[in-house]
Amino acid sequence: MVKKIFKWTGISLAVAIGLGGSFAAHEWYADKPVRLSSLLDREMVKIAFESPETLTSLGFLESVGIKGHNAELDDDRPQVLERMFNKAKQIRVLVEQYDDADLNENDQLSKEITLYLLDFLDSSYEYRHHNYPVNQLFGLQNNFPSFMEAQHQVTSIEDADNYISRLNKVPVKFSQNLEGLKIREQKQIIPPKFVIERVIDEMNGFVATPIEENILFSSLKDKLDKIDNLDPTEKQRVLAEANKAIETNVYPAYQALINYFTKLKPEATTDAGFWRLPGGNQAYKQALAFFTTTDYSPEYIHNLGLTEVDRIQSEILAELTKLNINTDNGFSQTIEDLAADEQYYYQDNDDGRQQILADYQTILDEIDAGLDDAFNIRPKAGMEVVRIPEFKEKTSPGAYYQQPSLDGTRPGRFFANLYDIKATPTYSMRTLAYHEGIPGHHFQIAIGMELEGLPFLRKMGGFTAYTEGWALYAEQLAWELGFQKHPQDNIGRLQAELFRAVRLVVDTGLHHKRWTREQAIDYMKANTGMAQSDVVSEIERYIVMPGQATSYKIGMMKILELREKAKNQLGDKFNLAEFHDVVLKNGAVPLSILERLVDKYIEQKQTA
Repeated sequence: MVKKIFKWTGISLAVAIGLGGSFAAHEWYADKPVRLSSLLDREMVKIAFESPETLTSLGFLESVGIKGHNAELDDDRPQVLERMFNKAKQIRVLVEQYDDADLNENDQLSKEITLYLLDFLDSSYEYRHHNYPVNQLFGLQNNFPSFMEAQHQVTSIEDADNYISRLNKVPVKFSQNLEGLKIREQKQIIPPKFVIERVIDEMNGFVATPIEENILFSSLKDKLDKIDNLDPTEKQRVLAEANKAIETNVYPAYQALINYFTKLKPEATTDAGFWRLPGGNQAYKQALAFFTTTDYSPEYIHNLGLTEVDRIQSEILAELTKLNINTDNGFSQTIEDLAADEQYYYQDNDDGRQQILADYQTILDEIDAGLDDAFNIRPKAGMEVVRIPEFKEKTSPGAYYQQPSLDGTRPGRFFANLYDIKATPTYSMRTLAYHEGIPGHHFQIAIGMELEGLPFLRKMGGFTAYTEGWALYAEQLAWELGFQKHPQDNIGRLQAELFRAVRLVVDTGLHHKRWTREQAIDYMKANTGMAQSDVVSEIERYIVMPGQATSYKIGMMKILELREKAKNQLGDKFNLAEFHDVVLKNGAVPLSILERLVDKYIEQKQTA
């Protein structure tokens, strides 16, 4: 829930000022820069510059020839986490120097959003260790190879040498994380037994892989193969050094983690929810507040989910009846029968999986060409569809989006999980593409990054209820605009919405009502008709990421509520593209602030 602050030096101050925003050198040093946005940009740049991995991910220094950060890894010592909370207090003092009366409307909003985040960070200090840094979904052990494969670009020998430097520093990074794991162990914040079993199995498989087949080696080789006129001797040197680094540093670092979790496993229990941890009930409420940006209680969210599940299931049954599909056997069995129909699946081979990726791209290209009436603003960055790396497909979600780089060299990416071919029925593909790509995450995130005149915090900030709420709203919007080609596609859309409604039930069930992992799996399976592999992966995601899954439906319902409010109050003056401008042109915001922005739009249109 909180971003780490890292100490990293070696980049000139002049470059930092130039990339941090349009402010003069004296504003870099000033206790109170003339403009609030300059202060916010300065502090965000400082934070980013202390994290070499963040700099690599953002990708803006490489365009001016600076690459030294790509040889470093983040400082993950527990002390760094403590420094982050202290830094937040210092930033708050700086921000509060600016009186609202002296700020323009945009800067007032920037101040409000900043203080909202800082307040939450301060209230979260007590629960700073309530997480599982090594887990089956986004843990240290699978994030590192994913980061190296997807983020670390290799277009020169210098890049390759930096890659090897990072491989050799894995033992330090992993040992720093072990310190944090031991602090959590002392506090009895121990992952459920199944999480430990998952990560041990994953890491055992990782170190058992022959080095030349390991993604850390193979992805480097692939990148080297794409460099024109590369000296073959240099290529062999780099690959030999990478092989040695993996053998002597990477694999032993993973083995140290394996040994730790093997020893820890007897202390773990099969209970899955946060309620079992010291202070877990309050920590879960904090998580819900952060992810939904509301004060909704776990009980309210649980009951809301139950109501929505009933409504959406009824709509799906009505759609099935229109297709003359027999629903006499009840919802669950009917959905399972539909999912078992072979006509909706691709061939379970490499050609079939390649066709899935190609068809996803076609879907996205089609809708991108047909949205002019619904959007005044469009992202400049392109987007592409790629497969989730095979080494982590089994425990990854069905799909996810990766933002483009700031310098425009890397497009936005929709990562599709192709592990289980039965998890990709054709009637669900459009909805998933609209959510992860266009007009979902790619529109919202890429537009936010490209907005001019906003501080970096607002361009890159992420309020999950807003971002995921928009993506789920985008699914319904695409249907409303006529992009669902077949009746089955609407069933796929409704199933996706049902899935998010079920999340409200199972997330609160696990962490508030003390459901077991098996209870949650059974409920989701019975009420969605999803593939078993996806159900298990999803439930295990909610266990290690409490609260996050509730944000989708909460955010979508708020956006739809605000759109309906604008329609009712504006009548003929309502314009869909203008409404989307209001939602998208301010960057990610808490839902309460979004409501105020829409109310202001309504008032301005009424008096125009």
